[in-house]
Amino acid sequence: MTAATANATRKDIGLEIVRDFEAPVSLVFKVWSTPEHMLRWWGPRDFTPHSVSMDFRPGGAWRACIRSPEGQDYWMSGVYREVREPEKLVFTFAWDEDGAPGADTLITVSLADIGGKTRLVFQQTPFETVEERDSHQEGWGECLERLRDFVEHV
Repeated sequence: MTAATANATRKDIGLEIVRDFEAPVSLVFKVWSTPEHMLRWWGPRDFTPHSVSMDFRPGGAWRACIRSPEGQDYWMSGVYREVREPEKLVFTFAWDEDGAPGADTLITVSLADIGGKTRLVFQQTPFETVEERDSHQEGWGECLERLRDFVEHV
C-alpha cells in the first residue's frame, strides 16, 4: 500500500453518532461550552471528569482529564476551530500521552431543533484503524448517554 493510499484510507475511517435529547438546543450547546457543566458529564460511563479548562472561541484551546475507575488519569486537548452558537461546534481532539498531544482528530457537533427537542450529530475523523474508531464509538456513545441524562434533569 502506498503512502497516498494509506492516507486516503485513513480519511475514510470516521465516526458518526446521532442522538435526540429532551432539551432545548440552547441548553445542549451551553453544556458543551462551560467547564462547570462539562465536569458533570464528560467521559465514558464510570469515568470521572476532574479537570476541564477552555478558551471557548475559534482558535482557543481546551484541555480535560478523566479518571478511570482504577484511578488512571487520561488527559486530552485540542483547539476550537468553529463556534456557531447554538448550532455548531468544531474542535480538534488528541489524547495527551506523556505530556505531549497525540494525533489530532476533528470533532464536529451539530445541533438542530426538532420541535423543542435537540438532535445532536457527533462526527469524528480521521482514525488510523477501524478498531480505534470503534473504541471511540463506545466511549463517545457512553459520554453522550451521560450528556442526555444531565440535560434532561437540569
